[in-house]
Amino acid sequence: MPRANAGSVTDYLAQLPAERRQELERVRAVVRQHLPAGYVESFGHGMIAYVVPLERYPDTYNGEALMYAALAAQKNHLSLYLMGPYGSPALAQQLREGFAAAGKKLKMGKSCLRFETADELALDAVAAVVAAVPLDRFVAVAQAARRR
Repeated sequence: MPRANAGSVTDYLAQLPAERRQELERVRAVVRQHLPAGYVESFGHGMIAYVVPLERYPDTYNGEALMYAALAAQKNHLSLYLMGPYGSPALAQQLREGFAAAGKKLKMGKSCLRFETADELALDAVAAVVAAVPLDRFVAVAQAARRR
């Protein structure tokens, strides 16, 4: 498991064993290819994070960039965090259906998909869910939640 204080995405990936790095890179490529405009890749909280830049939405509850998705190497698995399905029952259902259609087992907590290899994921379903929430809509949801 890489150290959380790696400092950059490149440093983080370099700390991974080659096999785990390769699997994380495969999923990273899918996320990056389908990420809606405006989100940026960064490193934070010991993960590769895809966030709303603070310049676009600075009024977060903790003063840090709002996270849309993230990738991490945990001790016993790799993780893909998806905030879209976490906050949207329709997107969560779309993800479940995509995994079922691909014949894949969905190992998911609230926002975390656990996997050991990218082949365990229904990458087309992941791509569709990543692409589903434009930055402005994600910010609007976050703003509405803050007003409650």
